[in-house]
Amino acid sequence: MENNKKEADSGKQKSLGEVRQEIDALDAKIQALISDRARLAGIVRQSKGKLDNAVDYYRPEREAQVLRAVRERNQGPISDAEMLRLFREIMSVCLAQQEPLKVAYLGPEGTFTQQAVNQHFGHSVQALGVTGIDDVFTQVESAEADFGVVPVENSNQGIVSHTLDRFVDSDLKICGEIEMAIHHNLLSQAKSLAQIERVYSHQQSLSQCRNWIRQHLPLAECIAVSSNAEAARRVRHSPDAAAISSKSAADIYGVPLLFARIEDRADNATRFLVIGRQLLTPSGDDKTSLLLAGDEGPGALHSLLSPLANHSLNMSRIESRPASTGRWSYVFYIDVDGHAETEPLKSALLEMQKQASLTRVLGSYPKAVSNRLTANTEADD
Repeated sequence: MENNKKEADSGKQKSLGEVRQEIDALDAKIQALISDRARLAGIVRQSKGKLDNAVDYYRPEREAQVLRAVRERNQGPISDAEMLRLFREIMSVCLAQQEPLKVAYLGPEGTFTQQAVNQHFGHSVQALGVTGIDDVFTQVESAEADFGVVPVENSNQGIVSHTLDRFVDSDLKICGEIEMAIHHNLLSQAKSLAQIERVYSHQQSLSQCRNWIRQHLPLAECIAVSSNAEAARRVRHSPDAAAISSKSAADIYGVPLLFARIEDRADNATRFLVIGRQLLTPSGDDKTSLLLAGDEGPGALHSLLSPLANHSLNMSRIESRPASTGRWSYVFYIDVDGHAETEPLKSALLEMQKQASLTRVLGSYPKAVSNRLTANTEADD
């Protein structure tokens, strides 16, 4: 207690100029340490020899380990989310010293999916906006992009079925997940709600704001478009129209924000998947996504999943989708804790292969380190 009083008294005695001098000295140290980290990252890169692409030097599992350590060390006053954001950007800059990663996303510029790219990879990547989920997969499959980011589920609207269905015919792997709080805003050149005759947005966003629209714009026509950013682009010169979109889209397309956070549920969040061409090695806290199919009949699904229970493995998600093998046939998408190459999941998979007609590991990847960011974070689906 006495020591704390002395420190408080000492702080009171410092002039504003002295405090600023201390800040300047710390800034110089921080800058020098960041430069040292960048040099060490360069040494790591050299130790791997000459590889073809930036993706060959990028290890998502190692990055996840670093970020977990950042969160565990953090004692405040900066929040975990903001501290993780700082370190993500430092790592992004260090990795991009020679060549940035190329990451395809559901565009155009200003979508929530682009914000998911920035949250996961930092801003020192080359973000490639494309027009659809199929195009994201194609960019990565053709090696035009190193990774892709696609939405897979919303906390209120459920699964994005097209993303799941695309894995049936693709050899791409899931390399990561991103969870983000989603806040929708009404953008318009209109001076009041009475002027608005049409509302543009992605179908998911229209659904997530259904009650707000019904209450405040009951006569407006709701028009679904390919993305929230596209909605903002459409209404920038139309004072009788509005878009449901993000704050970043409002800035990019120059559309005023009339109302903020109009989503019907305050806990609205979207989960995105990072897709790539290789399976990852274990990071120490992983999730595995599986694609399963088996024979039809009583107890078929129970037989498929029983090895997970037998090995005390937690299944966090299961979704069924129509299979292409015949009418009323289904495949199952499953998320389970653990890595496919480590026990006990490794043994459980061997048992599942005996029960299933199809057992495919879609990816084993680090669990989302930051989980959902704080409520003031803008994000998109």
